[in-house]
Amino acid sequence: MTARELSADDAAALLRPVDTLAVPLGPGAPGGLLHALGRRDDWQSLEVFGALLLDLYSVFTKPGVRLRSGFFGPAERALRDAGANVEFIPADFRRFVTIAEQFAPRVMTTAAAPPDDHGFMSLSLHAGATVGELHRAASDPDRIVIVEVNDQLPRTLGLPPQFPHTLHVDEVDAIVRNDRAPYVLADEVPTDVDRAIAAFARQFISDGCTLQTGIGGVPSTIVAVLAEGPGGDYGVHSEMFTTGLMRLHQAGKVTNERKGEFRGFSISTFALGTTELYAWLDQNRDVRFLPVDVVNAPDTIARNHHVVSINGALAVDLYGQVVADRLDGRQFSGIGGHEDFVAQSGLELSDRSLICLPSTAQSAGVTVSRIVANLMPGTTVTTPRHQVDLVITEHGVAELRGRTARERAVALAEVAHPDFRDGLRAAAEITS
Repeated sequence: MTARELSADDAAALLRPVDTLAVPLGPGAPGGLLHALGRRDDWQSLEVFGALLLDLYSVFTKPGVRLRSGFFGPAERALRDAGANVEFIPADFRRFVTIAEQFAPRVMTTAAAPPDDHGFMSLSLHAGATVGELHRAASDPDRIVIVEVNDQLPRTLGLPPQFPHTLHVDEVDAIVRNDRAPYVLADEVPTDVDRAIAAFARQFISDGCTLQTGIGGVPSTIVAVLAEGPGGDYGVHSEMFTTGLMRLHQAGKVTNERKGEFRGFSISTFALGTTELYAWLDQNRDVRFLPVDVVNAPDTIARNHHVVSINGALAVDLYGQVVADRLDGRQFSGIGGHEDFVAQSGLELSDRSLICLPSTAQSAGVTVSRIVANLMPGTTVTTPRHQVDLVITEHGVAELRGRTARERAVALAEVAHPDFRDGLRAAAEITS
């Protein structure tokens, strides 16, 4: 099979009015092709599996089109609120692999860097959950693989031969060209709250540990503190590679020499960040992209040396239950790798899991506590209480590991905002 080079509109015409399609999460999605699909109005039943859209694609507003998303971002929330047929699939990122296999869409797509001299296209900013299904579709004459190549995407590396992180031009049916700059996730300016949380978190990060960081201002601020301060010899094993992790490398703080798994390399499954990050990742042999079912596998995480995971939350109740993906009864984000890294970074005494969140939030103009006595009816738990180790706000650290239910509740009440602390203390004393 030799790939045809098609325009985005001609590639979009390969889909039938009744069809199934899968696109990778976030930066792996082929933006030009998705916009071309939106220029069609003949959809009868187009079922799409994806996650974390990075643009508002009009195809998802069309009658007959349904998006089943494994992770909501601003685009999914906006489409849903505008009445589009967008539904959430409850699953962590690792299970997207089996969902894609079960769905087995007729059309598989991905973004990639242009072919090298040997015809190999790096999957660039995303390995994620669709690598296996891309190759299965490529070997099936009844299915179609469309690759959108972009000169502005970096050529990133896997760990061949087992994890090559490439597709060859002879494997795919069609190649589309796109020259649009990749989505940029700008550095957030840290707030005083972010800096206070980072200062508390720093004491749990020791030289030589293996770091995992989630998305958001607090993890970025913590990594910045590590880059600017003493210490180092860190390893990186993180679902998402960020601009902050790049700066940690640039500061000479990352060696990956003490990791138990994939020693010598920073490991990730996708990257989001600044234009500087994408340029830095190009042909960078220190960072390797592997499928999410490898990166987020419990046994893989657990084999690393002294794992410290740093993640956020929307709310935590006095039992230690973590809410991180639904807000006010509506889907806000997704489960991702939250539970995988929280659970597996606590299997050895030296491992620590940090759940970091501001003590308050604004809801309809009213200040509310993120540390709550009980979760409201209809609230869904992202990470169960028995997996939670440390909860950190700008007011301090609640150490939950090894404590009774009442002791955990008392500790959590003490890191709440002072305006809510007395009520939470009272509730904590009767917790059992």
